[in-house]
Amino acid sequence: AERKLPIYSVEDDKRIAITFDASWGAERTKGIVDALYERGLKATFFLTGIWISAYPEETLYIHDHGMEIGNHSDHHYNMGKMTKEQCLEEIVAVNRQVYDLTGEYPTLFRAPFGDYGNTLIDTLEGIGMRCIQWDVDSLDWKGLDAATLYERITNGVQGGSIILCHNNSEHILEALPKILDDLTQEGYEFVTVSELLLGKEGTIDRTGKLHAARQGG
Repeated sequence: AERKLPIYSVEDDKRIAITFDASWGAERTKGIVDALYERGLKATFFLTGIWISAYPEETLYIHDHGMEIGNHSDHHYNMGKMTKEQCLEEIVAVNRQVYDLTGEYPTLFRAPFGDYGNTLIDTLEGIGMRCIQWDVDSLDWKGLDAATLYERITNGVQGGSIILCHNNSEHILEALPKILDDLTQEGYEFVTVSELLLGKEGTIDRTGKLHAARQGG
């Protein structure tokens, strides 16, 4: 069978999505939300069930400041080889948790460790969710300093990029304001992943880029 791809990036001129995966720790989360919120910018936070259980207040803070919450699985296991039943267990539990706290169900999923397979993608499609990867990896979890994070992100970005960061990496909060300000100055608009996907109902190419639907044949 043909290998299915998640969405790594989107065909777009100037809109980009910065995303934060949360599976451990929370001390920097409110600071990240505040940096975005005070600039009127949006981001998507992919949360694990374990994290939501530990940090319900931060989960609500993310939601109440207009950020999007995505599903990052319940336990952060490798899911690339899981059965449909196992996948559903990991996905549905978190959707319920997010709904109970915020009144909204997540529509986006990010695979733990970026580890996906056809079964996971089919399972997600079957419940109306999309699997989201990234095309710009900050590698912030490696403890890179703020200047290096700034370079990696600003040099890697193009229109339609999805940027991978982590909510509790050591220097992301320090690097973030300049990243947001300078890319905004360059004409980029920070939106949620769902906003980035709006109206893009076309095909995903071999690089994982989602294209807008073409008119006609």
